[in-house]
Amino acid sequence: MSKVINQKRQVVEEISTKLKESKSTIVVDYRGLDVAEVTELRQQLRDAGIDFKVYKNTMVRRATADTDLTGIDEQLVGPTAIAFGYDDVVAPAKVLNNFAKEHEALELKAGIIEGEVVSLDEVKALAELPSYEGLLSMLANVLQAPIRGLAIATKAVADQKEEEESA
Repeated sequence: MSKVINQKRQVVEEISTKLKESKSTIVVDYRGLDVAEVTELRQQLRDAGIDFKVYKNTMVRRATADTDLTGIDEQLVGPTAIAFGYDDVVAPAKVLNNFAKEHEALELKAGIIEGEVVSLDEVKALAELPSYEGLLSMLANVLQAPIRGLAIATKAVADQKEEEESA
């Protein structure tokens, strides 16, 4: 009996650790996905560096109690899988949201972003954000625009002076 309890304790500790260490945690209902679709989803998540696990809801509830994240407990009903993102806050939401658009059986439930429980709407809003690289590209374009404008204006003035001198 104590061996089973120790195993359950270890699972709760594992979940608690993952909840504390992850920057972004997304809870989904995967009911209705077939084996091929789940395999495809797991591959996409693995490629993005996201840990995807299925745990018993009671174990997750105990872990959320340990980490003061009980606001997500109401979503822990039925078959539940959890995606843990450790490096990129946006990646889990983006991958799962894109997969859910293609496979209606996958349902996003809620999430935890940097230690705060967030609603489904907030998870979807996060998923619509551009990637880190996309944001850097946008910033570079914004910073480049005034310089580009200055270069064009300078060239126009130089061309005008050249025309005046040759005339």
